[in-house]
Amino acid sequence: MIKNHADRVFDSVRSSTAAARSAVAASWRRSFDRYGLDPSQHAAPQGVDHGTLVQQKEAAGRLLHLAEPRLDELYGMIAHCGAAVFLTDRDGVVLSGRVRSGDQTAFREWGLEPGRDWSEAAQGTNGIGTCLAEQRALIIHRDDHYMAHNIGMSCIDAPIFGPDGAMVAALDVSSARADQTESLNQLIAAMVTRLSIQIETDLFRERFNAHRILITGEETTGAHLLAVDRDDIVIGASRAARRAFQMEKEGHFEKVPLRDLTGEAAAGLEGAERSAVLRAITRAGGNMSEAARELGIGRATLYRRLKRLGISERSADLSQS
Repeated sequence: MIKNHADRVFDSVRSSTAAARSAVAASWRRSFDRYGLDPSQHAAPQGVDHGTLVQQKEAAGRLLHLAEPRLDELYGMIAHCGAAVFLTDRDGVVLSGRVRSGDQTAFREWGLEPGRDWSEAAQGTNGIGTCLAEQRALIIHRDDHYMAHNIGMSCIDAPIFGPDGAMVAALDVSSARADQTESLNQLIAAMVTRLSIQIETDLFRERFNAHRILITGEETTGAHLLAVDRDDIVIGASRAARRAFQMEKEGHFEKVPLRDLTGEAAAGLEGAERSAVLRAITRAGGNMSEAARELGIGRATLYRRLKRLGISERSADLSQS
């Protein structure tokens, strides 16, 4: 079986068209061309030492703190299927897991335990590594795996994105049951995606806990969240919201008035005036003369309004973030 699978992989990577037709074949090509992996070799996942694992867990402290209850929730839903739940960091190193006591030996032999490296560079096409490489939810079912010794597993994964839009982790459900069906995989995949979105939401709400948070889209396509300051300036956006509003995928973005994105206005006359002034200044990048022209008033009048509305004259303070 190992030789047959390896031959199938080699046929695919030698094909000039397979990678264009199939996402799995494209991952196999990466595993071969970029990482130089031999699908017939049995190489157990490498592990980091205990001290390094402790440091990695400490670095992921808030993620782990918020994710652990979600892992328990997911495990409670799928443990009866003989599946296990794992959370990895963005590099594919397993940080935490939930495995039934009777299955621990089997999963340890597979190399699915804290400290093991399941990146695509280490193990070729697999649920964790390919999810992280492609930054999308996916299912790697049995012989979709690159390494022949992994084809007994079914892996269902979803990425987790942090409050700044950057990927921070992967949520994985793995099973080595021979009777694991693709229809069951699809059912578990829906659970994994929902829980990954909830972890993203937990991270975002904690980061922007002092601000108003708006839900701007369907949960099924990610955590669509915007954080808005008291002047209705958007100061934070989740990965899905950034995609929906065509913002930078991750990291810093230019602050923008909420109305420019969603059309939502502040409540009350003074709130509306304050938001209008802040929107104009934000659009002008802090240039008071340009902001005054947009508002149709003189620069001196703008400064008087700033004072009356209690807005700092220093552009660095205007976002009230």
